[in-house]
Amino acid sequence: MNKYEIITITQEMINKAQSLIDTVKLNRTVASKIDTLTGILGEFAFAQYFYGDWKKHLVGKNKGNLDFEDIEIKTSAFPFRDNLNLLVREDYAKKRKPPFYIQIIINVNSKKADNIKAGTEAIISGWATYKDIEKAPKKDFGSKLSNKGGYNCFYIPIKNLQPMHSFKEAYNKRNKNE
Repeated sequence: MNKYEIITITQEMINKAQSLIDTVKLNRTVASKIDTLTGILGEFAFAQYFYGDWKKHLVGKNKGNLDFEDIEIKTSAFPFRDNLNLLVREDYAKKRKPPFYIQIIINVNSKKADNIKAGTEAIISGWATYKDIEKAPKKDFGSKLSNKGGYNCFYIPIKNLQPMHSFKEAYNKRNKNE
């Protein structure tokens, strides 16, 4: 797994994430009992990777907007495998076109995990642009709670994402290429 960036989740991160759940919870399809916690921890992990400080997140301040400037974080809690996918709901992709999507997997011990413990790894798996998403195939992946999710998602296997070692350069060039 040397091409992935790994951030270890701390108890402090978990405590802060749990305190923000009610602030950020959206009225949407729930894929698992820990969806909101997973998403918040993904944003914390990305802030730690990108800024060197997980507290430089925007959780609770950016509801309805991108997670970071020009960046949307997609986080799932699953046992890590590189054949997992970056998923973007079709309805979401039509409404918003963030320049970058980042996939993070919270590496829990079971796909049915109902909690996340300190010491769990957040694996920052790769990135894609909205143009990559628009070209990707679509499928209904269901949810952890049922076989049908009721919506299609664009999907790109993690092993086909751009590697994180190339992200910062691409991010810094984003406005020069438009």
